[in-house]
Amino acid sequence: MTDTSQSGGPAAPAAKGPVARFIQATELDTRLLGMLGALALIWVGFHMYGALVNGFGAFLTPRNLWNLSVQTSSIGIMACGMVLVIVTRHIDLSVGSVLGFCAIIMGVTQVWLLPQLLGLEHWAIWIITVFVGLITGTLIGAFHGYLIAYLSIPAFIVTLGGLLAWRGAGFLVARGETISPVDSTFRLLGGTAEGAIGATGSWVVGLIGVAAVLASVVMGRRQRVTHGFALRPLWADWFIAVAGSAAMIGAVLLVNAYYWPRGIVRRYAAAEGIEIPPEGLFISYGFAIPVLILLAVGIIMTLIMSRTRFGRYVYAIGGNPEAAALAGINTKWMTVKIFALMGFLAGLSAAVASARLGSATNALGTLDELYVIAAAVIGGTSLAGGVGTIYGAILGAVVMQSLQTGMVLIGFDAAIQQIVVGSVLVLAVYLDNLYRRSSK
Repeated sequence: MTDTSQSGGPAAPAAKGPVARFIQATELDTRLLGMLGALALIWVGFHMYGALVNGFGAFLTPRNLWNLSVQTSSIGIMACGMVLVIVTRHIDLSVGSVLGFCAIIMGVTQVWLLPQLLGLEHWAIWIITVFVGLITGTLIGAFHGYLIAYLSIPAFIVTLGGLLAWRGAGFLVARGETISPVDSTFRLLGGTAEGAIGATGSWVVGLIGVAAVLASVVMGRRQRVTHGFALRPLWADWFIAVAGSAAMIGAVLLVNAYYWPRGIVRRYAAAEGIEIPPEGLFISYGFAIPVLILLAVGIIMTLIMSRTRFGRYVYAIGGNPEAAALAGINTKWMTVKIFALMGFLAGLSAAVASARLGSATNALGTLDELYVIAAAVIGGTSLAGGVGTIYGAILGAVVMQSLQTGMVLIGFDAAIQQIVVGSVLVLAVYLDNLYRRSSK
């Protein structure tokens, strides 16, 4: 009998451990698992620190997690667009200033102009305002894309100039003033007590999410059979379906566990003629409208990147721009469209941010570009181009906002917060380099 280990023959493949077999069977993204693990450590760590220092943990509470989801929405919306920009080997440093400028334009539209034309609190004011903001952001993004693609100015320089120019333009338009109050219906986009869909609406959204998870698992298995691809083990499909459904139901239970404050409940009961029972009246917030906007953006952007020609072109350009151009892809026009989409999402984020603030100020969006880029990079988008996911960027935004919120809760000052955020960004790029080297 020949001993292949001594005679130079092929070595037997090493047996995989149970964790590796589980990941292979379920086809879960290892980066996603790593981010979820890091997020869990952040949440538990901040909660335990608060419990040890203050005697109670304030992080893992329905109130804080609900506020965390609302605070993440603005950054998460822009991070979805930043994925496309970075995947195609560009960068956009202007998104925070574009957000501030779009907020100023929307503030001028709904506070200074439309009330004189349509009347105060007209039903169409918020619709026109949002439309104006989206158009403004799209045009700015397209202009940046034109300078980058057709005039061959590096994206770093164009967007760095935009960071300065649009902030200054917003100051000139508003004359340095804070524009308020915004339209009451527009303000619902920011996620106030009325800017949430309540317990019943949240259960509807949650059940739709569960149905979508189950449908995606079933349809994915059918497509594999149709195209002759290898099937996942049946238990792996069951695990994904159960885990996804449990996450949806858990999210609904969480947001429904956060109730309106007593003062708001009393005003609401008085306005509606409702008698408050002795045990109190409990009204759930449910999902906030900004969170639903973020979820809608994430789903639509994921479908665009995974199911359309546009998405395939984005990854092709990021993988090898020269080869993409030789293959017939109009890389210049694609660059314009990508930056226009980034501007559109910055305008949408401006609507959410200014509605949450209840006013439009030129300082809105300051340093947001750093948080957006950090969210995309932490979420697995490679600065080398060609690699990135929408869900990863959203999860990266949750990680960034969790760090900031946790540091505020435990009393870290702004200087330490900036040090931590900067360190996390550098660490994320370092880990990305390690991951790319190990995967070669």
